[in-house]
Amino acid sequence: MSFHQIVRRAAPALIALVLAAPAFAGDVTFVMNNHHPNAVEVQLFSQSRNHVWPGSDEVYMLDDGETKTMSLSCQDGESICYGAWISGDQSTFWGVGPDGEETCDDCCYTCQGGETEEINLVP
Repeated sequence: MSFHQIVRRAAPALIALVLAAPAFAGDVTFVMNNHHPNAVEVQLFSQSRNHVWPGSDEVYMLDDGETKTMSLSCQDGESICYGAWISGDQSTFWGVGPDGEETCDDCCYTCQGGETEEINLVP
């Protein structure tokens, strides 16, 4: 079998493999500052698929006064919303809340590279 025959036979499988790969072509960095006197827990929720950063049973922790940058790989153009709440008190929250189910006016960002403006969590 010649090289060209091998390439022609393998091409459809290679194309299918490339198309089936996840489209993680983008990234975004969330910059958050906790102005609350208590520690705050944060999760980032995709609005385009069933995905949570840092993980479904994990959170980013921000101590009082702490600024944290959270860089994540995401699908280019994907909408990502933050949910934050006082550690131990999920009834006090910002953004889409602890389950990602609340509505918000300006807590979502598009995965297109770069950083968000500083998000200030104030009481």
